[in-house]
Amino acid sequence: MKSFIIKLWTTMCRPATKISLGVLTLGGFIGGVMFWGAFNTALEMTNTEKFCIGCHTMRDNVYQELQGTVHWTNHSGVRATCPDCHVPHNWTDKIARKMQASKEVFSHLAGFIDTRERFLAKRLELAQHEWARFSANGSLECKSCHSYASMKWEIMSPAARLQMKQAAEKDQSCIDCHKGIAHHLPDNMDSSGGLLGKLESLSASTNYQSGSALYSIRYLPLYEDNTLKEEAGLLSPATKITVNEEKGDAIKVTLEGWRKLKGFGRVLNEDFGLNISSAALTKSVSQNKEVVKEFESKEDKLTGLKWQRVSVDLWMKKSALVSDIQSIWAQTKPTYQTNCSVCHTQPAEAHFDANTWPGMFDGMMGFVNFDTDSKALVLKYLQKHSSDFVKAH
Repeated sequence: MKSFIIKLWTTMCRPATKISLGVLTLGGFIGGVMFWGAFNTALEMTNTEKFCIGCHTMRDNVYQELQGTVHWTNHSGVRATCPDCHVPHNWTDKIARKMQASKEVFSHLAGFIDTRERFLAKRLELAQHEWARFSANGSLECKSCHSYASMKWEIMSPAARLQMKQAAEKDQSCIDCHKGIAHHLPDNMDSSGGLLGKLESLSASTNYQSGSALYSIRYLPLYEDNTLKEEAGLLSPATKITVNEEKGDAIKVTLEGWRKLKGFGRVLNEDFGLNISSAALTKSVSQNKEVVKEFESKEDKLTGLKWQRVSVDLWMKKSALVSDIQSIWAQTKPTYQTNCSVCHTQPAEAHFDANTWPGMFDGMMGFVNFDTDSKALVLKYLQKHSSDFVKAH
């Protein structure tokens, strides 16, 4: 070891042509540090909001839209800037994104979107690229600030709480449900045209007397008792319930359906073998045999899964319910016909069966701007008018 150290020292001190190898090594190290510092400084300069809005395309379009959202101004005083949402935070993914962005710089210099009109014409394509990136990485940039584990469930609305808890269980990508929250959606992603507002106006005259059959027009929270404090689940839109009892602003209702004997059996479907959602129960309620009455079981020969017919008595508020399912279909049919013909002629309702429609419908949702309730209503309309319910098929 001693001889090795002496040999190494001799080599380092041996003169080169003009300077020693040790000086060269030290100089190389210092040069490397300076290069890395300069590279990282330049990288961080391109990772600022000032750099992002340096071109008028971003400054005059999406940047203006951001300033009207909760990501810009909110009660907590936390602002999300362009790189917070659009640049990965870990180093390797950040470098890959910067390399990808070089193509975007070329597009800007080439003038592909140098006017408002050209930007709007390309907006859907640009949005889809970013949505695909968020879907692929599980919305990592969103989750740098928004963590499922840090959410205060008790301050959420009942509907939001149940849906967010289900998303948390699957670690779902945020972009699956939250498009258009920081920037405007493309113009050709039409809205539902006031679907819910029209149905809400019809629900104002609903009679809640005992024995009435009513239908929900949005996701509605279910409760264990008439105090409406202990949550029991969430009723899906366009689902039939029967009123058993009235108590002030609360009604006790019966919900019948089928569930798969797999897991906790939380999801109730409208009929055997058909994935037409009626409600999602909490885990505790779904396992409570005093609340959930169980009847016969059958095996679905197509999937090999066992299904069980059940009946549930729960409480809910007197709101957003109508007495005629046809009034719901009368509003959802034109909504489907109008919005789902943006890209191509929409398929007839009976073109698919009830279990195929959800997958097809999800593929369409990237091109329209439906809120959660409107989306569920239109999907239920398609499933209830699918080939399973048409005699000709």
